[in-house]
Amino acid sequence: MTPLAPDPAGALAPDPRWALFLDVDGTLLHFADTPDGVRPDEAVCRLLPRLQMALGGALALISGRSARDLDALFAPLHLPLAGLHGLEHRDAQGHMHVLGEAEALDHLRAPLRALAESHEGLLLEDKGRALALHFRQAPGEAARVEAAVASLVGGSSDLRLIHGKMVIEIKPRHADKGSAVRAFMAEAPFLGRIPVFLGDDVTDEDAFRAVNGLGGISIHIRHGGAAPETAAHYRLEGVDQTVQWLARIPETLETLMEERGP
Repeated sequence: MTPLAPDPAGALAPDPRWALFLDVDGTLLHFADTPDGVRPDEAVCRLLPRLQMALGGALALISGRSARDLDALFAPLHLPLAGLHGLEHRDAQGHMHVLGEAEALDHLRAPLRALAESHEGLLLEDKGRALALHFRQAPGEAARVEAAVASLVGGSSDLRLIHGKMVIEIKPRHADKGSAVRAFMAEAPFLGRIPVFLGDDVTDEDAFRAVNGLGGISIHIRHGGAAPETAAHYRLEGVDQTVQWLARIPETLETLMEERGP
């Protein structure tokens, strides 16, 4: 993995040809004890429309959260997005495309709810087409939770387990963040641009690989500790540095446009 700085080749100098894809939790927003406890910073809410305008609309959120949840977080913004790791896809024209059925997880809801209720600090988040069992408030239960969830899912070829930070998600194998990036890159205004993806978790590795394969820029957001194994080519340290770096993009591109003139 190459550190973000120094960048002698200038690969990370803001480019008006970029298509920018952003993970949310741990990238744009700081973690909280529960998913509902996350709150967007006002600076981030002001920055997103500036980024979108500077990049000709080529900005999308790519998250494990649902589209409804993302809209509520960033209201009144209504951005292109991929929710539930790509199971939901809203294009730049506002059209929503949905994969998978909530009923595919019905057999897991009751046992996972019972598991969550069996120990203080476990939380089951029902996203409809995906389920997430959080143990951020009970980190000592990680091994037990992972074993129990793996046992419940078994060897199902239709479902995928995603081991994130203090969370295990269960979703259909219809899509991932990598396929979400590729879908956006096949449509306007992303088509023909250079993909840039920022993410912080194992759940973002599919997107890193997709962006690398498309000749783009992959940036891992690290939250202290040793540098993890990742497919990303660059690194930023934490949410605050990430937001500061993102804020320079519209500033740089606006200056560039002024220098070029009409």
